[in-house]
Amino acid sequence: MSNETPSQIRLSDLPNRRETRILLEPDAKARAALAETLGISVIRKLRFAGSLSPVGRRDWHLAVDLGATVVQPCVITLNPVTTRIDETVTRSYVVQLDQIEGEEVEMPEDETTERAPEILDLFAVMAEALALALPAYPRSEGAAVQHAIFTEPGKAPMTDEDTRPFAGLADLRNSLENKDE
Repeated sequence: MSNETPSQIRLSDLPNRRETRILLEPDAKARAALAETLGISVIRKLRFAGSLSPVGRRDWHLAVDLGATVVQPCVITLNPVTTRIDETVTRSYVVQLDQIEGEEVEMPEDETTERAPEILDLFAVMAEALALALPAYPRSEGAAVQHAIFTEPGKAPMTDEDTRPFAGLADLRNSLENKDE
């Protein structure tokens, strides 16, 4: 018998006087599907363990540890880069959350508070937390960008010096000085 928590749980079915232990350890097939969804090479290990605790009569607080070993291609060499991720994930699920409407809304300071769903999808919470924890630009050890110039044939390439804000002023000053001579 497995101690693993179902990936989707109905909050109203949980005991509201004690915490519920959470444990998700997806199998190889589920990890491979998630890796494909996230656009990474491999998820070697993935564990989502902690608790879901009642707050008051109908609100909940999720506190779990996300542990993962992932492999991504290096952004420079495309060689595989293995990264260990260990993060604490917290979410608050509140029944009475003010609904903000309008074209432009200000983001709340606490991005971990959400409206309490009828069914909490723990796998989706785990996937989101993993996606946010992944290195945006994984690099192999010693990988560095070499000097590279790209431009259309027959055109002068733009250099770093050309992008400096006052580079054009120096050329103008030099041409004015040469004109005066």
